[in-house]
Amino acid sequence: MHDEEVLGKAYDSRLMKRLLKYLKPYRWYVVLGIFLSIVVSGMEAVRPWFTKHAVDVNIAEGDQHGLLITALLFLTVLIVRAVIQYANAYLTQWIGQLTIFDMRMQVFEHLQRLGLRFYDRTPIGRMVTRVTNDIEVLNEMFSSGIVMVFSDVFTIIGILYFMFSMNWKLALVSLSVLPLLFYGTFLFRRKAREAYREVRIQLARINSFTQEHITGMMVDQIFNREKKSLEKFSKINAAHRDANIRSILYYALFYPGVELIGALAIGLIIWYAGVDALGGSVTVGTVMAFLQFNEMFWRPIRDLSEKYNIMQTAMASSERVFKLLDDRTQIPNPQSPIFLNNVRGEIEFKNLWFAYNDVDSSTRREEWVLKDVSFRIHPGETVAFVGHTGAGKTTIINLLCRFYEFQRGQILIDRIDIRQVSKENLRQHLALVLQDVFLFSGDIKSNVNLGNDEITLDRIKAAARVVGANRFIELLPHQYEAEVKERGATLSVGQKQLISFARALAFNPRILILDEATSSVDTETELLIQQAIRKLFQGRTSIVIAHRLSTIQRANKIIVMHKGEVREVGTHQELLALEGIYYKLYKLQYKEQEKLVLANGGK
Repeated sequence: MHDEEVLGKAYDSRLMKRLLKYLKPYRWYVVLGIFLSIVVSGMEAVRPWFTKHAVDVNIAEGDQHGLLITALLFLTVLIVRAVIQYANAYLTQWIGQLTIFDMRMQVFEHLQRLGLRFYDRTPIGRMVTRVTNDIEVLNEMFSSGIVMVFSDVFTIIGILYFMFSMNWKLALVSLSVLPLLFYGTFLFRRKAREAYREVRIQLARINSFTQEHITGMMVDQIFNREKKSLEKFSKINAAHRDANIRSILYYALFYPGVELIGALAIGLIIWYAGVDALGGSVTVGTVMAFLQFNEMFWRPIRDLSEKYNIMQTAMASSERVFKLLDDRTQIPNPQSPIFLNNVRGEIEFKNLWFAYNDVDSSTRREEWVLKDVSFRIHPGETVAFVGHTGAGKTTIINLLCRFYEFQRGQILIDRIDIRQVSKENLRQHLALVLQDVFLFSGDIKSNVNLGNDEITLDRIKAAARVVGANRFIELLPHQYEAEVKERGATLSVGQKQLISFARALAFNPRILILDEATSSVDTETELLIQQAIRKLFQGRTSIVIAHRLSTIQRANKIIVMHKGEVREVGTHQELLALEGIYYKLYKLQYKEQEKLVLANGGK
């Protein structure tokens, strides 16, 4: 959570300039809002003048008609002010919603462009905090801060103007307590900034912890970790509570302090005006107007303190949001990309070196995940990768799909370097079926075509029939319109795997990649899938990663990986005859199968 602690200054002009760019499309609405704020402020500041005029002129002269006119004018001002204030409040909230809509869209779009290296090191809860809490804080600034602060400022200016116009000496007496207010505000700002920094840190920790433990709830429950997880959450939650209480404490001290300073100003007004009134230099209406001015003066002061709080949290949130937007952990597209069309499916890795961490020329050989990997896959071939866990099999797939950027060497498709092709164009010709299938909430149809309108329902049904998914889909109440819960919670692991096969086939790729794709299905389903896979492989270049060697014996070529290097290449029979790493892996699995057969009574 170190990144959460670096919040920068309470006000940063650089950040504010970037924030104001989001208001640019709505600048004329902002100008209108500021104008309405000025009008409201003027009407607010003129209210005590009506009191003074009614007391010192109409009542003093016994002018009932004049008093009625003054009262009606005062009522009219209040009604017009209320209408304008309503319109201004609606307008500013509307501007705020539009700006955060644009910002949230930009953040989510940016998250989609970031490379997997970013997600490897960033907790999901922190990203959720950026898209939700931090953006919502900026909504307060856009809707209640930037425009409404003009209302408070012009209200104060209007009040000061009328106060000095009526009696400059009494105005100076009223404002003599301002040094106390400024000192109190300085202390409040410093303490509040520290408190809100801590609140944001603890909130991000709560989000990260909650997301992680809800995702891993099955592990928590099966190993009876609920109590320990609850204890950890209790500590994080208590830290968040304590941070909020500290921030509340500063407000609990500040606002009564402002009220006390305002009461002191009232006392000074009454004392000074009373002395002058004895000499006849101050009228009763003036004293009443100044008492109203005093009450009105401290209200925008308190509001500005609240605006400072909004600005404080907005600066902190904007710094984190812009830090995310400035993150360039992504695979860049070439300046002048070559367009891949009519792909034959030839794949070649040439002297490829890759490490997940940052590397340089001094990096030791042991730190590389792939080391000088070279091989060629001809169009239409089915090639299997085998090896122990951590040998680099999945890394090869990740690099082929351009999820990560490799440091040395080349990857060629149809003899074109994939770094010269845009990621979108490259991935149009690839389909990936993983062991851990991810389904989105929605229905089965949308999880197969993924929103691609070119993939019709007939095409989806045809793909489902080929892989055998239609057998269970057509038994569901709404078949292809059947609801899919979050992460496919209502479906079995095998059913989700079949949907992922149908998804891959529906997109009709030239290059098909299967990463342990049949490891989660039962034997009967696996036999059906193997038949379907043979149909899928026809006319396509296919890459298969499988621990069960029985599933890849028909491959045209088997590449054996060991500690990030290509150690053996050949067919199943050739590699067995070689009696190397593949032979040992095969023997180990054969012995395990023999044990299972004997344990089941030879069946």
